[in-house]
Amino acid sequence: MHTKTMEGLVGARTNMNLMNTPMRVYKEARRKGDMTVMERAMEYVGDFSQKAEEYKAKADKGMEEDAKEAREKEQLQRKAALQTRKEEREKLEEKIQEDKNAASKDTVEISEEGKVFIKDHEDHVDADTTGSETDMRKQDVRKEPVTYTKAGEAVSMEQETSISVSV
Repeated sequence: MHTKTMEGLVGARTNMNLMNTPMRVYKEARRKGDMTVMERAMEYVGDFSQKAEEYKAKADKGMEEDAKEAREKEQLQRKAALQTRKEEREKLEEKIQEDKNAASKDTVEISEEGKVFIKDHEDHVDADTTGSETDMRKQDVRKEPVTYTKAGEAVSMEQETSISVSV
């Protein structure tokens, strides 16, 4: 709470409470018919009332300043939250792009038997051949289709007739 608001509220309340005493004196003087005491009491009531109004105006001004500060603070918080969300979204988009790039690449693992096979057959390839001829020769070298188990062992297609694929 702003200091002007607190000061205004406390001052207004105090002056309203202080106004009760001269009002009691006024009522007592009216009952007795004493006009001079009534007039003096009403002057005090007017003074306290005027001071209460001044403090009320001060409290209103303080409350306006409080509201203005609260709006500014809220706007700064919104901007900070918006910036944070934007950064998070950019990081997420980068991660999605990286995952997409990683998902589009396939990896191949060659077993020890395959490495030995490749070394044995590389010796037979001529140095004059182009890459596409080499690839064709390597494809022609395969004699029978082979599938691999979960353990990574090669099993010929003739032995295992059912293939299970789960996605």
